[in-house]
Amino acid sequence: MPTDILIQNLVSPITLAFLLGIFATLIKSDLEIPEPVIKIFAIYLLFSIGLQGGQELAGVRLTDIAAGLGVTFALIFLLLGIAFLTARYAVGLGIKDAAGVAALYGSVSSVTFAVAQSFAKGMGTEMAGYVTGLVALLELGILVALFYGRLALARDNGVKGSHGSLLIETLRGRGLVLLGGGLIIGAAIGEANFKRIEPFFVELFRGVLVLFILEMGMAAARQMRDFAVAGPRMLAFAIVVPMLNGLIGTLLATLAGLPLGSAFVIGAVAASASYIDAPAAVRATFPEANPGIYLTSSLGITFPFMLIAGIPIVYEMARFWRAVIG
Repeated sequence: MPTDILIQNLVSPITLAFLLGIFATLIKSDLEIPEPVIKIFAIYLLFSIGLQGGQELAGVRLTDIAAGLGVTFALIFLLLGIAFLTARYAVGLGIKDAAGVAALYGSVSSVTFAVAQSFAKGMGTEMAGYVTGLVALLELGILVALFYGRLALARDNGVKGSHGSLLIETLRGRGLVLLGGGLIIGAAIGEANFKRIEPFFVELFRGVLVLFILEMGMAAARQMRDFAVAGPRMLAFAIVVPMLNGLIGTLLATLAGLPLGSAFVIGAVAASASYIDAPAAVRATFPEANPGIYLTSSLGITFPFMLIAGIPIVYEMARFWRAVIG
């Protein structure tokens, strides 16, 4: 990986804002972002992500993504299943915390996607353009993870109800309405209409995100003791699970006939964990879930690991499957 790409991402405003939030809390600073403001940030981020994802999907023809569509939907269920079950039973987290972890690891990191795309191009195996649409669809893993969390919580509490009622309850949650509704609106309004709102929903996005991540860093630091309890197990989780996801992602993409660059990028995003949209959705759906666990694991461990070592490892996985399967 080019050194400048690595350095650029390690010292990105997002990473540094997260670290600043941790530092501010550890030194007991009076820095505080009011809860109503955080809710506004979460609403903005989720709706903006949905709009942008819908725009990406609107420009993709179904015939272009037919080979990878099955892989994408298989990964949506596989990734969150692996994350939830491992976090719940191997790490020993509660249902809400396990659902929060599953939402992050069942989703994707846009930064990791961008770095993997640059890496593939640098290796002379550039991905196909339709992969961007597939990556946008992988965001649906958030919806499935939060529904599964609600279902598991209802069973644990002995609450009787149909899957349909739980699904409706999940879908009408604030975070999921914003993400899913934004996706539909973004795909329907067309490029000309989107350009009219692009300055607000695209150009301001990174700035609002930095402030949101700053607060998440403070929230993570306030719950640091809880992460320390599961620290060794979560440390292993944050490295082993992404590598397993990357192995599965590259395998399925190769079996589906995707070229090397595309299979690698799919595997890389499968190995990543979201620290942008998924935390906002988890915060809205399971406010009791501990960000000190799910966000520190994603942003503090998996994110730097993927940038430093994970992406090259996943590329070798894709090359291996290409050599074995052909």
